[in-house]
Amino acid sequence: MYDDDTLDDASFISRSLQDIEDRFQRPLSERQAPQRLELAKKAGALVCLLARCNNTECVQHETSQPLQIFPPYLPFLTRLLDGPDDEVNVAVRRCCYETFNKSLAHHGILETVDGAAIADIIFRGISSQDRSTRLCSGKSLQAFLSCLASQKDARKDIQGVFSRLHQCLDQGPMFMKETLLLSIGSLGRIKDSEILGRVICLLIAQLGRPNPVIKGTAYLQMFALAKHYKKAHYSLIVPYMDQVAPFVVSRIATQPVLLAEVCRFLSLGPSDFVATTLHQTLPTIFAKCDLKALKMIAEDRETKPSALFMRYPNEILAHVFLQESVSQTNGSLSFIAKVLSDSTQNATITFHSIVKSYCARVVAELVVRLGDESLAVVNQVGERDLGSFLKSHMLGLITVLNEMLQDVFGKKSLATKRKILRGLGMLVSYIGPSISNVAPQIMATFQTMVGFSELAEVTLRSWYTFLTTLEKKEVGPHVGPTSAAFVASWPIFSEFARALAKKSLEFIIFEAAGKLGRHLDDIVDLSPISDLAMISDHLEDLRKEQNKDSRTQLLRILDRSSSNNLAVAVQFLAELKLSLSGRHHDIVRELASGDVFDPLIGKILAALLAAACRDGDGTEPLRLLAYECIGILGAVDPDRCEILVNGSRMVVLSNFANEEESFSFAMHLIKDLLVGAFKSTSDISYQGHLAYGIQELLKFCQFTPNLVGQTQAPPVRVRNRWNSFPKHVLETVIPLLESKYTLSLPSSHAVQHPIYQHQTTFREWIQIWTAHLITKASGQTASTIFGAFRSAVRHRDVVVAHHLLPHIVLNILISGHQDDATTIREEILTVLEDQIASDSTATPDKKLLSAQAVFMLLDHLNNWVRMVRQDINTKKVESKRVRANQIQNQTEEHLLRVDSILSSIDQRLMARAALQCKAFARSLMGFEQQIVALRGRKVTASQTKDLQEFYERLHEIYAHLDEPDGMEGVSTLIISPSLEHQIRQHESTGRWTSAQSCWEVRLQQSPDNVDFHLGLLRCLRNLGHYDTLRTHVRGVLTRHPEWEQPLSGFQVESAWMMGAWDDVQHIAERSKSDQTPQVVIARVLLAMRDGDDKAIADQISAARVVLGAPISAGGARGYLRSYEAVLDLHIVHELELIFNVTKDLAGFQGSSQRRREVLDKLTRTLDSRLHSVLPTFRMQEPILSIRRTAFGLASASQGAILKEVARCWLTSAKIARKANQQQTAYSAVLQARQNGSRSTFIQSAKLLKATGEPLRALQELENSMRFLGLLNDNHVDLTENEDETKTLKAKKLMLRQAFVLRSRWMNESERYEPKNLYEAFATASAIQTSWEGGHFHLGQFHDSCYKDLSKADKGNRGYRMNHATVRAFAKAIKHGSKYIYQTVPRLLTIWLDCGEDTAGLQMPGNKEYFQKLNDTVSKAIIEIPAYKWYTAFPQIVSRIGHTNPEVFKHLTVLIIRVLETYPKQALWLFMSVVKSNNKSRGTRGKNMLEQIRNHPKNAQTALAGLVRDSGAMANELLNLCDFPIPESKNTLSMNKEFPKLASLGRSSLIIPLQESLTATMPPFSPTESESSNHQPFPTDAPTFQGFYDEVDIMKSLARPRKITIRGSNGQVYSFLGKPKDDLRKDARLMEFNSIINKLLKANSESRRRQLHIRTYGVVALNEECGFIQWVPNTIPVRPVLIKSYDARRVRTWSPEATATVNKLKELKDAEAASHFTNVVLPMFPPVFHEWFLETFPEPTAWLASRLAYGRTGAVMCMVGFILGLGDRHNENILLDMNTGDVVHVDFNCLFDKGKQLDTPERVPFRLTQNLVDGLGVTGVEGVFRIACEVTMQLLRDNKDTLMSVLDAFIHDPLVEWEDEKRRMERDPHRMRYGNQKSSVDMRNLAKDALNPIEKKLDGIYSTSKEKDRKEKAVSTSNLVQMLIEEATDATNLARMYIGWAPWH
Repeated sequence: MYDDDTLDDASFISRSLQDIEDRFQRPLSERQAPQRLELAKKAGALVCLLARCNNTECVQHETSQPLQIFPPYLPFLTRLLDGPDDEVNVAVRRCCYETFNKSLAHHGILETVDGAAIADIIFRGISSQDRSTRLCSGKSLQAFLSCLASQKDARKDIQGVFSRLHQCLDQGPMFMKETLLLSIGSLGRIKDSEILGRVICLLIAQLGRPNPVIKGTAYLQMFALAKHYKKAHYSLIVPYMDQVAPFVVSRIATQPVLLAEVCRFLSLGPSDFVATTLHQTLPTIFAKCDLKALKMIAEDRETKPSALFMRYPNEILAHVFLQESVSQTNGSLSFIAKVLSDSTQNATITFHSIVKSYCARVVAELVVRLGDESLAVVNQVGERDLGSFLKSHMLGLITVLNEMLQDVFGKKSLATKRKILRGLGMLVSYIGPSISNVAPQIMATFQTMVGFSELAEVTLRSWYTFLTTLEKKEVGPHVGPTSAAFVASWPIFSEFARALAKKSLEFIIFEAAGKLGRHLDDIVDLSPISDLAMISDHLEDLRKEQNKDSRTQLLRILDRSSSNNLAVAVQFLAELKLSLSGRHHDIVRELASGDVFDPLIGKILAALLAAACRDGDGTEPLRLLAYECIGILGAVDPDRCEILVNGSRMVVLSNFANEEESFSFAMHLIKDLLVGAFKSTSDISYQGHLAYGIQELLKFCQFTPNLVGQTQAPPVRVRNRWNSFPKHVLETVIPLLESKYTLSLPSSHAVQHPIYQHQTTFREWIQIWTAHLITKASGQTASTIFGAFRSAVRHRDVVVAHHLLPHIVLNILISGHQDDATTIREEILTVLEDQIASDSTATPDKKLLSAQAVFMLLDHLNNWVRMVRQDINTKKVESKRVRANQIQNQTEEHLLRVDSILSSIDQRLMARAALQCKAFARSLMGFEQQIVALRGRKVTASQTKDLQEFYERLHEIYAHLDEPDGMEGVSTLIISPSLEHQIRQHESTGRWTSAQSCWEVRLQQSPDNVDFHLGLLRCLRNLGHYDTLRTHVRGVLTRHPEWEQPLSGFQVESAWMMGAWDDVQHIAERSKSDQTPQVVIARVLLAMRDGDDKAIADQISAARVVLGAPISAGGARGYLRSYEAVLDLHIVHELELIFNVTKDLAGFQGSSQRRREVLDKLTRTLDSRLHSVLPTFRMQEPILSIRRTAFGLASASQGAILKEVARCWLTSAKIARKANQQQTAYSAVLQARQNGSRSTFIQSAKLLKATGEPLRALQELENSMRFLGLLNDNHVDLTENEDETKTLKAKKLMLRQAFVLRSRWMNESERYEPKNLYEAFATASAIQTSWEGGHFHLGQFHDSCYKDLSKADKGNRGYRMNHATVRAFAKAIKHGSKYIYQTVPRLLTIWLDCGEDTAGLQMPGNKEYFQKLNDTVSKAIIEIPAYKWYTAFPQIVSRIGHTNPEVFKHLTVLIIRVLETYPKQALWLFMSVVKSNNKSRGTRGKNMLEQIRNHPKNAQTALAGLVRDSGAMANELLNLCDFPIPESKNTLSMNKEFPKLASLGRSSLIIPLQESLTATMPPFSPTESESSNHQPFPTDAPTFQGFYDEVDIMKSLARPRKITIRGSNGQVYSFLGKPKDDLRKDARLMEFNSIINKLLKANSESRRRQLHIRTYGVVALNEECGFIQWVPNTIPVRPVLIKSYDARRVRTWSPEATATVNKLKELKDAEAASHFTNVVLPMFPPVFHEWFLETFPEPTAWLASRLAYGRTGAVMCMVGFILGLGDRHNENILLDMNTGDVVHVDFNCLFDKGKQLDTPERVPFRLTQNLVDGLGVTGVEGVFRIACEVTMQLLRDNKDTLMSVLDAFIHDPLVEWEDEKRRMERDPHRMRYGNQKSSVDMRNLAKDALNPIEKKLDGIYSTSKEKDRKEKAVSTSNLVQMLIEEATDATNLARMYIGWAPWH
C-alpha cells in the first residue's frame, strides 16, 4: 500500500482492500501465534479505520459508500484460523472472531458474499472446546444473522443456519450445547419476527431434554426473551403457535414431559393448551397417521377421533396434500377415511368423497400454503400442477381468501396474511390469463390490503403478478384503480414497496400502453410524485397523441372523477382541482363567461355536486376536494348553464305479476345498482354481499352457465335478455353464473314500531326499516328479488337500502298484509310529524335525510298511481273477456289500496313538513292542491280565512324559492297583506329601507323576539349600515346575552367590516363551537391578518367542511337550493387567492411592472369570477364586500391595494344601481371616491340619471370631465410611457365610457345640434379604435340621422350618411360581437338597398359615395371572420337576385366565403336557392357552387365532396317530397321506393338540427387572432349515419311524410317532409326566434327567468317543399284535455254541446259573452293543471315544468302577437313532456292573416281557461304577466335588429304573396296603389305585411274594440294588459271559430 493524494476516499478504500486480498492469496509467511494475533488485531483496526469508526463500540450501520470488506477478509481470516493449536491458540481465535464481528458490523451488503462460507467459520468457533471462543463465535453468529435479516432475499441462508443449529443441539457434545443455547438466546434479540420464531422453536424443543442443565438453560433464555420484549410468556409464544403447537402436541405420547414443561412456562394447563391449539396440531397428527396421539387428544377432549377431524377438515386436508410424496398423501387420506369409517356403522368412506365435501376451503388452505416463502413448500405444491384444477374453483377460492383476510374465521396474524397475499399471487400465476374472470374480487382485495403498511410489499408483489399475468388487452379496466391506489398509499410505502409499485406502473405505461385504448385516460395524475416523474412524462406524451385540446382533457378528468371506485374518484378530483386552478384555469374562466356558459361548465358542476353528495365510508376526502373545486370554479350562474343529473327510477306496474317486467326489474337492479357498487368497493366483505345479490338475481332471471359455454343452448328469450346487458356488466357477472355464495345472517331481533323513534341516525333507520320490510315482501317473486339484498342493505353504505325502499313499500301496500301497510303509514307519518314537532330530539341531519327519503318514497307511489291510471284509461277492453276484466278489476283494487294510503296522509301536514325541511316545491304543491280543492266547492267564511292563510304560505314559499314573480302573483290574491307579507315583498325586491321600517314596527310590538332582531339586522347589513348594525347587536346582547349564538354571525361581520379586529378575535374565540358561515369566515380573516400560512390553510380547510355541508345535504339536484353555500365556498377561495397574491407582492423584489402584472392577473381572475355569478345585488355584493376586507388586510403596496378596493366599491355601486338600490349605490360611490378612484364620476352620473334626472346627470358628467381636463381640448392625449401601460389602459377605459355616455345622453336630451352630437360620438370612437362600442354608437347615430331625413334629403345626403353608417358598423363588427345582431343585418340592408336604388344613384355625388360604401363593404367581407357574416346568411342569400352587377360581384364573394368556411351549415341554408323554381335565382346559386367546386384550392379538400353530396341529398329529398302517394298507403319503404336516398344515408353532411345550424359568438371582445380562431359551431354536431327504412305517411291532406335518421352520435332524429308548403316562412321564423333567444339570453332579467322559444330545424328545399324537424317528446294540448275530460266523463263533443255552442252565432256580442261565460264554460271545467301533476309527480319537476310552461307560453304569446300569428288551436300548441315547455308549430297563418279569415280571429293569442288553469292558482298574474312584460320590452328595445331579420321577406317574397299579386292584378279593385299600375310590386306587398309588425314594436296597437282609436304608443305594461284582456275577453272568445274550441 502507498500514499496517493490524487485518490478519493472510495478509491483509496477499494485499493486498500484489494491489496489485502492479493496479499493473503498466498500462505502466511509467519505462522506463530504472536504474529497471527498481531495480524488479527491490525486487521480489526483497519476495518474501523476504513469505516471511520472510533473503535470503541462497533455497531452495524449504513455508510454513504457501502464497504465490501468480506471478499478480502474471508480468505484472510480463514488462513489465520487454519493451523495447529500451538499456532492458533485461544487468544488468536478470540481475536479473529472479534475482527470478524467488526467486519460484519461495517460491511455493506452480503449479497456478493458466500453466506455458507461465513457460516462455516462461525460454526468452527461454536464447536471449539474453549468456552470463550464459543461465546465469541456466538456473537459473530448474532452479527451475521442481523446482516441477513436486513436483506430481502436471505431467507435461504437463515434457514441453513438454523438447520445447522438444530443439528448441533441434536448431535453436538454437551459442552457445546450449553454455550450454544446462550448464543441462541441472544439471537432472539435480533429485530426480525422470523428469526425470533425459529429461536423460540429451538428453545422449546430443548424443554423436553432429560438433561436438567440443557432444559434449565433453555428455560432461562425464554424467560430472558420475554423480559427483553416486555411480554407475557403466552404473548411471546402465540405468534409462533403454528410451529410450536404441532411440535409439542405431536409428542404427547412419546415425550409427554415436553407438553408439561411448555405448559408450565405458559402458565397453562395441558388440557387447555391442547384444546386451544387443535386447529394447529391436528393437521400434523392426521398427516403422520399417529392414531395413538389422536386417541389421547380425543380422550382429553372427551370426544371421538372422527369428531376431531370434522372440526378442522380444511386445515387437515390441506396439510395432508402438502406432504412430500403422493404415497404419503394417499396414506394419510386412507388413515382419515378409516378413522371416519370406524365412527360410523356399515358405511364405507373413501378419501375421494372426503376431498369433494371440503373442496373449496381445502383448496383455499392450499393456496395459503403457496404463500409460504419456504422454497420446499412452493416447489412441492408446484409439482402437483394445480392450475387447471383451481380454475373451476376461482370464485369460491377468492371469497374464502378474502374472508380470511377480513378475519371472518378468527383473527389472523400478519405473517398468515402475508402468506395469503403471497399465495394469491402464486394462484394468479398458476391459473394464467383466465384469472380475469375474478378480476373485480382480486382488485378489491389488493386495494384494501395495500393500505396497510405491513402488508403493502407482499400485496404489491402479487399485484404485479396479477397485472403481468393478464392479457395486455385485459389490463385496461384495472389501470385506473391500480394507479389511484398506488398514489393514495404512496406516503406509507417503504422504499422497497415504492419500487414494486413503480415496476407495476412501468409495465402499464411502457409495455401495455398500446393495448389500453381509452383506458389510458383512466390512469391518475402521477406528476405530484417525484419518483414517478419519468413515467408521468411518458404518460403525458402518450395522451397528447390522443387528447390534443384542453377540452378533451377536462372531459377525460370529469368522466373519471365520477368513477364508482372511490380511490379513482379522489385522485381524478385532485387532478381536476389542479386543472381548474392551474393548467386550464384561463380556459375554464372563458367557458364560464358570456350570456350562456359552455355546456362543459354544467358537466363540471354536475360532477362536483355528485362528488359532494356522495355518501358512505371514506368519502370525506372526496367531499372536501369537491368543496374546494366548487370554490375554484365559483358560484356560476345557474341560469346560464344547464346541470344535467342522471337518475331514473324504474316503476314496477304489475306488482311482479308480469314475468317480463319482473325480469326487467331484476336486470335493472343488477345493471344500475349492484354492478357499479360491486366493481367500485374496496370493502371485501361488502363485495361478498353484493356478489350474493347478483348471483341470486341471475338465477331468478334464468341465466345459467350455458349462456357462455358450449353446452346446451338456452331459450331465445333468455339469450336476448342476457345480450341486453352492456359489455362491462357482462364482464362482471359472468363469473357469478357459477358462484356458490351463501347467506349467513345474524339472528334477527324484534323490531319496535315506529322504527324512526328508536334509531338515532338516518342510516340505522333506513337500513333497519328496509331490512325489516324485505321480510314482509308479498308474493314469491318479490320475496325472491328483495331477499337477495338481505345482507347488502345492512352495510354502512345506504345506497342499496335507499334504492330498494320505495319498491318494497309499493309491493307491501299493493298486496301485503294490512297490518304491514298500516305500520308503513305510521312510519311515514312519524317522520313527517317529527319535522314540525317543537320537542323533537332527532338531529337535524336525521330529520332532513329521513324526510327526503320519505318524500322520495311518496313520489314513487304517486308516480305508480298515475302510471297505472293512465294504463287503465288506455286499456279499456272493448271485448267482454272475463280474464281481461278480472285483471283490470285486480289492478283497480291495487290502485285503491295505494291511493287510500296516500290520501290518508294529511296534505297540510305534508306541506308543513316539507316547508320545515326546506322542500319548498313539495310544500308549494301541497298547499296549491288544498287551494284548488277549496276553490272547487262553495267557500264559507272560515274557508276564506283558510284560503288567505294558504296564500300567505304560498307567498312565503315563493320568497324561499327566490321567485319574486310568483310572490307578485300571490300578492294579487291576498286581501289584507300582513306585515310579514310586506317584509317578504320588500326584501325580495331589494327595498331594504322599507323592510327595515317594517321590522322596526315588529320590534316595537315584540322587542324580545330574536327573529325580529335578525330581520332588522339583515336589512342593515344589506344597506351597508354596519356601524348601526354593530351598535344594535351590542345593545341587544346587553339585554339578552343568551342570544349570542344566533347573533354571532351579524356581530362578527359588522366587526370585521368596521375593522374592529380585536372584537373579531374575541367573538371567534368565544364562539368556538359556532359554525355559522360568518364565524368560520371570520376565523379565516383572522388567520390572514396574522399571516400564518399553516393557520390559514387549516382555517380554510375547516371552513370548507362547514360551508360545503348544505351542498351535500341539498343533493345533486339542489344547486339552486344550496347556491348560498356555493357562494360561501366561492368567497373562501377568493380569500385564499388574495392572500397568496398580496403576500407574494409584499415580499416581491422584482420590477414594478412585474408587480403590476401579478396584480393585473388577480384582477382579471376576480372580474371573471364575479361576471359568472348570478347577476343580482344580493349575490354579488357579499363577494365584493369580502374582497374589500381581504385587500384591507394586505401588507403589500398600499397604492395598488387602494385602487383594488376602489374598484370593488365602484362595482358595488354599479350593481346596486341596477338593483334600484340608490342609497346603497350612493354610499358605494362615496367610498370609491374616498379610496382615490378617478372614475367615480361616471357611476355618480349614472346614479343621478337612474333617479329620474337625466339633464342634471349630463351636467354633472360634463362638469366632472372638465374638472379632470377631459373636455378642455378637442383631442385627448393618450401618449404614455411603456411603464405606464396599465394606467393607459385604465385611462382609455374611463375615457371611452365617459365620452360614449356623454354622447348618448346628449343625443337623448334632444337639445344639441347634430354637428355637436357627431363630434361627441366621433371623439368617443377615436379614443380606442379597437373598441366595438364606440363605433357601434357612432354608426347608430349616423343611421338615426338618416332615418330622420325627409325623402328629398335622403336622395341628396342619404348616401353620404349611409357610407358613414356602414363604415362605423364595419369597424364595430371587426372589433367585437356584442352588437353583431344589430350591426350586420343593418349594414347589409343599407348596402344592398342602396345598390338597388337606381334613381338615387343617378343623383349628383351619390355614385361616388356608393362606390366608397361598396369598397368599405368589400374590404369588410375579407377582413371580418366568416362566422359573423353567417349570422345573417339567410338575409344575404335572399338578395341573390340583386340587380346591381357591382354589388352582386361582392355579394358572390361573400356567399362563397361563408360556404367555403362553414359548408356543413351554410349548404343547408343555400339549398332553397340552388333548387329554386325561380330560374334566375337557381342559376346564380348553381354558378356559385360550381365556382367552389372548380377552384384549385378546393380540389384536395373535402369541400367539393360536401357540395356534391348536398346536391344529391337535396335532389333525393325533393323526390321524396314530390312522390305521389295513394290514399290507401300509410307507409313507404325507403330502400324500395327511394334507393338513391337510402344510399346517401351514411354521409359527412350534418343533420340539419337547429342547434347545429346556429352560430355562437365569443363571450367577450376577442383580439383579431382570437376572433379568427373562434369555433362558432359544435365540433361534435351529428352527421348522417343512415336512414331507417320505414317512411310514415301522415293523414293530413298534403300527406306529409316522416323520415327517421340515425345520427353519428347514436341518437335518432325524425323529420317531416311537407310537399306543397312554402317552408321559407318557417325557416325565417326559426331564424327570427333564434335571434330572440340570443337577445333573451343576453338580458339578465329574461335570462334569470330562463325565457326562451323552442325552435327546431327547418330546411326549405325550394318554394314548395321542405323538411321540418320532428319535435320529440311532445304532445298537443288537445289530447291532453280530452283525456282529462274523458276521465271525468265529460264528452268533449256531443249533440248537446254542439247545440249550445252553435247558439253563440245567433246572439249579439253582450248576450254571446254572457252565454259563453255562464253556459258554455261550466260544461267544460278547467282541468289542465292535472296534466302537470300526472306528468311531473316529483314536486321539483312539477314546479320547474309549470314555470317553464308559463314563461315559454308568455314568450310565444308576445312573439306571436308581434308577428300576427294566428290559427292557434290546440293541435298547433304542443307541450314538452320532459320540461313543460310550450312549443308552437304550423306558422302558416302569419302577418295577421287570421283577421282576414271567414270567421276573423279576434284574440291576439290563445289564452283560454285551460291554458290559464295550467298557470296555477295565480293565473295570468305574476309569472305569466311579468314574463310577457319582460319579453315585450326586449322586443321593443331590439326593434331594428328584428326588422332587419324580417327584411328577407321583402327580397325573397313568399309564394302566397305571389298568389295575392296575381289576384290583385286580376281584380283592379283589390289593388291598393290605384289602377294606374299595370302590375303589383311584390316588395310593397311584403312591406305592407311587415308594417303592422313595426307598429306593434313601437307600442302602437288598437284592440278589436278600439279600431277607430287614434294611433298612440302605449307603455309595455299597458300593452300587455290590453293584450291579456283581449285574449281572455268572453265576447272575443265567443266569436271565435267553433273548431278553435275557445271553451277549452
